[in-house]
Amino acid sequence: MELVKIEQLVEKYFDGETTLAEENELRMYFSSPTVAPHLEHYQPLFQFFVKEKEAQFSPSLLQKTKNKKQMIGLGLAASMVLFAGLLSFLHFNNDTHKESVSTADLGQFESPEEAFEETQKALALLSSNVNVGMKSVNYINEYQNSKNLIFKK
Repeated sequence: MELVKIEQLVEKYFDGETTLAEENELRMYFSSPTVAPHLEHYQPLFQFFVKEKEAQFSPSLLQKTKNKKQMIGLGLAASMVLFAGLLSFLHFNNDTHKESVSTADLGQFESPEEAFEETQKALALLSSNVNVGMKSVNYINEYQNSKNLIFKK
């Protein structure tokens, strides 16, 4: 009778319908040396849960980190590299902006005609990029049509 009950509990366990008391009963059964041969393959699972329940956190794992002096040195080196990169970016970025900035780049034009021409150039650039995107969409549509022909719903 006990074996039938254990088999029912195992089935309930894998359906997620057991109570904590029933799970404890399963753990105790699979921890005992008398486990039915056809249920032995569940034994490592329940023994794992028992062992993990007894596991304790060990602060010695945290102590295995690198020496604090090494960590401080690495932090200083990384911040120096970051600072040098930022300085060089600002230096070279300011030099190039001084040479390439014109009144047209700032959105200020001498005449309405010049503003109109720049607007047309910007819209043409936008249109060409949108057209490139639309070609990609057309490829996707062709793929979808081919897929529908092959895998008829």
